This record gives sequence, structure tokens and C-alpha cells, in this order.
Amino acid sequence: MMADTIILAGGKGTRLQSVVRDVPKPMAPVAGRPFLFHVLDRLAACAPPRVVLSVGYKADTIVTAVGESYGAIPVVYAVESEPLGTGGAICLAAESAKTETVLVLNGDTFAEIDLPAFLEAHREAGRPLSLALATVEDTARYGNVALRNGRIVAFGEKGRSGPGLINAGVYAIERSFLDEYRRAGAFSFEIDILMAHLDEIRPLGVPFAGLFIDIGVPEDYARAQELFR
Repeated sequence: MMADTIILAGGKGTRLQSVVRDVPKPMAPVAGRPFLFHVLDRLAACAPPRVVLSVGYKADTIVTAVGESYGAIPVVYAVESEPLGTGGAICLAAESAKTETVLVLNGDTFAEIDLPAFLEAHREAGRPLSLALATVEDTARYGNVALRNGRIVAFGEKGRSGPGLINAGVYAIERSFLDEYRRAGAFSFEIDILMAHLDEIRPLGVPFAGLFIDIGVPEDYARAQELFR
């Protein structure tokens, strides 16, 4: 059974300004379509009950392009009046979800993961938070993730080269967990929750070997054009 899915789509895409201007980062054109549509296509194949699009920068661009549904899937919007960081954005968007468990994806990354199986692993583990971990050839840009017996035990610093696992930005989260750890104002989900409370949360880590691409830098944005052609 799928869950309501939050897609974080409020980013401006500062590092992409040299190649993409005047649109939110998830709306950057890739192979003739907004990148967000590629993310939604893969999600739609799993038939989530609803999608909550978390929007901020030039929100109207996304609202106009997507509308109130994507195929048969209802779409609602959580609009940031000011930047809230990933933590604040997830908490705000979760208020529009109806399922107790929510999936969270990034609108500027594509993760080739079996989402229903990921959700099933999360539910079987009985943990309040689970992360999908991409297998990459070089973790330097993201920082590696250390896994022990299925539990995430450490997040490495960025800059260390070599193959390994990284946080793919795909989460399964219990809404009660968000109620417990949310903060006022803007905050980072990764820094202020994941890293700050790692020992007590003991999140599940679920590795996957499929395609992972983040279009946040011009080099990977160019690579995405080839991959999605």
C-alpha cells in the first residue's frame, strides 16, 4: 500500500543559474520536459493516494504546470511564504497529508528505487524514519552514509572520494515523528534532525543500486539531458 507523497519543489537552483534562469529548479527542462515531470511519472506508476507539492520560489510556475492532478493522482500544494529549509518544508507539507506514513522525495533528484518495497521495509522495521541510500561511484559531493545491520550509524563529511552509499533524499516518515521533532521557523531536516538526533532515532537505511541523479549542478544537469532523452 502506497502513502501520500511529499515532493520538495521549492528550490531556486542557485548553482544552475548559469544554464537555467527564471524557473524553480524542479522545472528546469530536461529532454524537452520539466524535470519534475520525470519524477512525477515514476511516482505515478506506484499510484500514491495523493501528492503534496511543497513549493516556494515562483510557486505559480509549478501550480500552473501541474494543476490539481497528475493523471489520476490528486495534487495539493503546501506553499512557503518564506523559505523554511527542508525540515520546515516537510513539516508544513505533512499537514496536508492524510496517511500516517508519508513518503518524501526531492523534485530535483531522480531515484530509481522500488518505492512500494521501500515502504514495506519501513513498515516491517517499525522505525519512525527510513532513508533510501543510493549506491554511487564517488560520495565526495554528498558525504557517505555508514550502515550497520540495516541501521544508519554515521554520516560522513563531504569531500571524501570513493564509492559508497549516500542519502538519496527519499524518506519514509511517520507524521507523529515529525510532530515530535519539528521546530519553529526554518530548519534543515538533514542537519537539525537526522544528524543531531541520529543515535536516538536509529533510522533504517535501505540501499538501492538503480539510477540516481541530482540536477543541482550544471554537469549533472547536462548528464540528465542524455539519460532522459
